[in-house]
Amino acid sequence: MRAIRATTTALLGVAALALTAPTAVAAVHGGSTPFGFTVTPSTVAPGGRVTLGVTNCASSATASSAVFDTVNIPSGRTGTATVDWDAKRGAVYQVSFTCNGTTGRTNLTVAAAATTATRAPTVSATSVAPAGVRGGLGGSMGGVGTGELAAGTALVVAAAAGTVWTARRRAEGRGH
Repeated sequence: MRAIRATTTALLGVAALALTAPTAVAAVHGGSTPFGFTVTPSTVAPGGRVTLGVTNCASSATASSAVFDTVNIPSGRTGTATVDWDAKRGAVYQVSFTCNGTTGRTNLTVAAAATTATRAPTVSATSVAPAGVRGGLGGSMGGVGTGELAAGTALVVAAAAGTVWTARRRAEGRGH
C-alpha cells in the first residue's frame, strides 16, 4: 500500500510541476523588466480563457495581444482574457504587459488540435491524494457495520426463501 501512495504522490508532484512550468517560462521571458508577468495556461484553444498576472507593479498594468482585447490588471490581482475564436490553431502570438511605461513580452500558443480543457486546474494546499483501490484483498480490510450485516442477512434469507418457495411449487405441480 505504501508503494501505491508513494507512486501517487510522485505523479501528483510531476503533474504540479508540469502545470507550473509554463508559468515559470513566461516569467523568465520578462528579461530585464522590473516586474514579473505570467500567462496561464501558455497554450490555449481558440475561445479559451487565459489568466494574466503581474507581480511587483505598484500601479495597475495592462496586457494586450492580437488574439484578445486589452485587459487592465489591478495591482496585486490577476485578469482574464478570452482568446478570439478565429485565432489560428498552432500559431504563437505575443502578449505584451505594460507597467509604469515599461513593457515586457511573452508568447501565447494557440492549441494545434481541439482540447477539452482550456484552463489549468487549480491545486490547493488542502488537496488530498486518493488512497487508491484495495485490490486483491477481497474487501477484507474494512470493518462491517451493523446495517451492512443486517442488509446482507436479509438478502440471503430472501434468496433462500424464494428458492424454497419455487422448489415446493414445482414439486406440488408434479404431483397433480
